[in-house]
This record gives sequence, structure tokens and C-alpha cells, in this order.
Amino acid sequence: MILITGGARSGKSLLAEKLAAQASKQVFYIATSVVTDSEMAERIRLHRENRPSHWRTWEGYHDLGAVIMTQTQPGEAVILECITTLITNLLFDLAGETPPEQMDFAVLEMGIQQQISDLLATCACMTSPIYLVTNELGMGIVPENRLARHFRDIAGRVNQRLAAAASEVFLMVSGIEVKIK
Repeated sequence: MILITGGARSGKSLLAEKLAAQASKQVFYIATSVVTDSEMAERIRLHRENRPSHWRTWEGYHDLGAVIMTQTQPGEAVILECITTLITNLLFDLAGETPPEQMDFAVLEMGIQQQISDLLATCACMTSPIYLVTNELGMGIVPENRLARHFRDIAGRVNQRLAAAASEVFLMVSGIEVKIK
């Protein structure tokens, strides 16, 4: 498993796509974004159009360990884009209709971390190269609202687990890859 992290628009996705294409002619692309408004719909449409047509795509964010285990074909590289969006979607799914000021973030994080544990267990037993893309959120200012602070903290802890388990970790800065592990 290879983890690629960095800021928004730093080149993370391009690096994941390049490495996956070098590893295999066949790529299984897992997209975790969901349509939440017209802007997001347009972003998803552009991502779909820009992926090579021979790559297989699966869209969703639940039980990705099981998806990778059952859907990856022999010799295929896997890209999971992106962990940060996965965390966002799981956080709001688990919270349901609870307003942010009433969310129990410790309980919500347990549910998210269980999904990450399942993903890590699958990645550890797969022979296919797996590229995980995530955002580095901890290099900016402390967010002013409770939801954003807890989200940043959860994402940071998830990223630490993924980096510890990864065989390689790349940090993308302004389109330049820096191998940090």
C-alpha cells in the first residue's frame, strides 16, 4: 500500500494515476465522492471523463476493504481517491440528523476507525498495488468551528495509521513529489 498525501490541488491524484499506470495496464479506481450540489456534480463528471476509459471504476465509500477484496481483478492496480472524502461521508452518515454542536465525535470516530481497520486489513493481504490518496489537513490554522476542528483531528489520526501501515508515503507539494517513507 502506498499513501499519497498533500494539500488541495497539490498533484496527489496525478501521482496516484501515474504510479498505478506504471504498475499495471489495468486499474481499479475507487471514487469516494458523492454529488451534494451542482458544483460537486460537475467535478465528478470531469473526473469520470479524465480517467482512461479502460479503467474500471467503483463509486462509493462504505466497506471499501470488502470492495477491494472482492472486486479487484488479478494484476490490477487499485486507486482509492480519496480518504478525506471517505471520512467526510462516513462522519455525516454516522451522525445522521444530529446537529454538529451535538455530535459525539468520539463515537463517530470509532465507526470511522473501524472502516479504516477493515481497509488496512485488506490492504495487508492483497498482492495488487494499492494507492491511497488523502489530504494533509494539519498544516494550517486551527479551524474556528467545532465540526471542522474534530474533522481535522480525525483525519490526522486516520492519516497517521495509514502512513504507519504503508510501504511508501509521498507528500505532494506544488506538483512535486517528495518521498517521505
